[in-house]
Amino acid sequence: MPTGAHRFQVGEITCAVLSDGYCSHPVRTLFPNAEPEALARAFERRNLPRDRVLSPYTCLLLQTGRHVILVDTGAGETSGATGAICARLEVEGVRPGDIDTVVLTHAHPDHIGGAVDGRGQPVFRNARHVISDAEWEYWTLRSDPAGLRMPEGVQANFRRVASRCLAALRFQVETVCGEYQVAPGVSLLPAPGHTPGHIALLLKSGDDCLLSMGDAAVHPFHLEHPDWENGFDLQRDVARETRCELARRAVAERIRVMAFHFPFPSVGRVVPMPGDGWDWVPGW
Repeated sequence: MPTGAHRFQVGEITCAVLSDGYCSHPVRTLFPNAEPEALARAFERRNLPRDRVLSPYTCLLLQTGRHVILVDTGAGETSGATGAICARLEVEGVRPGDIDTVVLTHAHPDHIGGAVDGRGQPVFRNARHVISDAEWEYWTLRSDPAGLRMPEGVQANFRRVASRCLAALRFQVETVCGEYQVAPGVSLLPAPGHTPGHIALLLKSGDDCLLSMGDAAVHPFHLEHPDWENGFDLQRDVARETRCELARRAVAERIRVMAFHFPFPSVGRVVPMPGDGWDWVPGW
């Protein structure tokens, strides 16, 4: 399992990336349309296994002085390799009851599963849970993950987990539309494509900024090769435009970036490459 936590500052905002665990995916799951030889070369250049991809689940804790905010909750007890978020918080001196705001970038199981315990009760009982209204509407009224190139069992599990968690959180949910300031210096940005209501976050404090991309890109290769699709993206063309837009903004405004599934500690910079892609430079 990846190292548990990594702490850093964005101006006056104290941040910590927290590992909830990880999952391992077949390479073709994350890059279903990539040309096999080009994909093999990309993995070989970085001495990575060619058959499976280790995908960390990395949540973001923000302490602003007035607010304690958790961005995504991890997968919870859905496998033996996840469910560590409360232990990670405790190491940071934060109890579940201390969290006053949970931001859900979207309602996939690895982002919302840790919000509800095995008894079906909210884990962060004192927190409002902020989610985009498009995401809430999609999963509660019209969810159809059939656009995912995944087995029906996976699609059914996505629907089941989203339904279970959102029902349990219904009295704590706050839905938002468009750009929205969830706390001073913490803004939510529409970033659709991965799911219809997927959101990113922009932190600003003094001269420091951080752009949290959520799942707009789930592997550095999705930035290096923007045309390589992610099998978990529901709206593939929209997702491509979103990740390109976020990468361009990060470069233009010289903003550090975090991505939920990038190699832990999941923070770094994006640098333009010849052509249309961006290189991922890890580190804070």
